[in-house]
Amino acid sequence: MHFEPYPFEKLTQLLEGITPNPAYSPIALTIGEPQFETPAFIQKSLAKHSEELRRYPKTAGETYLNDSMRGFVERRFGVKLKPNELISSFGTREVLFNFPQYYLFDKPNSVMAYTNPFYQIYEGAAIASRAKVIHLNLNEANGFKPRIDEDELALCDLVILNFPNNPTASVLTLEELGTWVKLALKHDFCLINDECYSEIYTAEKVPSLLEASVYVGNTSFKNVLVINSISKRSSAPGLRSGFIAGDAEILKGYAQYRTYVGCASPLPLQAAAAMAWADEEHVERARKVYAENFKAAQEILGIDTSDATFYVWLKVDNALELTQRLYRDYNVKVLPGEFLARENALGENPGIGYIRIALVEETVRTIQALNRLKEAMSCKN
Repeated sequence: MHFEPYPFEKLTQLLEGITPNPAYSPIALTIGEPQFETPAFIQKSLAKHSEELRRYPKTAGETYLNDSMRGFVERRFGVKLKPNELISSFGTREVLFNFPQYYLFDKPNSVMAYTNPFYQIYEGAAIASRAKVIHLNLNEANGFKPRIDEDELALCDLVILNFPNNPTASVLTLEELGTWVKLALKHDFCLINDECYSEIYTAEKVPSLLEASVYVGNTSFKNVLVINSISKRSSAPGLRSGFIAGDAEILKGYAQYRTYVGCASPLPLQAAAAMAWADEEHVERARKVYAENFKAAQEILGIDTSDATFYVWLKVDNALELTQRLYRDYNVKVLPGEFLARENALGENPGIGYIRIALVEETVRTIQALNRLKEAMSCKN
């Protein structure tokens, strides 16, 4: 195995040499980065604590930040975590990359499974861990939910789910997540749910794997972990604030490992993040914008959309050709689905025939982009 170029590098290569139509202002619907201003109270907190840059931060994070995160989990999911059941992190990418390396280090011939399509850091972590990979393929036939093959799961040391899902925007119910908790206990594998989109929903609140663990009676969260981030929730990816929570026994060793990694968050960022995790009002405002964006997509494109994330996983005839034409003629960038997936055991790439659209702009610009997309899809010359 080798490290693949990131999807955005592939997109750059695909669009190389194409001059976008200057009659249109450029709009990028490619990256899952909210294009709203970070709330003022978060920015003010960051500035207020800037003098603390003179101090080294602790790898474990400040108590006030960890308390704020645990308060968020209790408020949002009804789960009261003990202090040793949560570790704050410098965003979540570093955890998703280095946790598998820690966990699989002393497991020869390790096996790691994750959803396909996927966030590419999962693949990078598997490569760095020298783990054999099993793809949990998501496709229209199974409602973009991970297939369950117990013979394969019995081989696994680590399984990573990602629901609400990037890129398909699919969601698992509390009962479905509970089934996965039971599988993790039955086959003794570590189960992680990447829940970075848990706070972006348009209707019902989406459940957490922690809730599901309690729901099926696994109140100690044995073999169960979740990862979450402030980036999407608070339009503040630059704060690099996330956490991993669940099984205290697993986290004990991981906390020790992290002291060697050197990913401590600067103190001004921790102070601002603690305020953001504790506030729900600004999150609700952002949710309303995303809901309007989804409504616009439904009306303009004539499609059903998910009730979570800010992605549209749109089925198209030829994703690569459409991506090039949309950029050339309408100055809009989207991401071909095949860049976000790999061939399965049958030689099929579940991302082929889809584009991912990130509805991260204010609604006016989103409507402009969607209208251009609609016109591009209707003009196939």
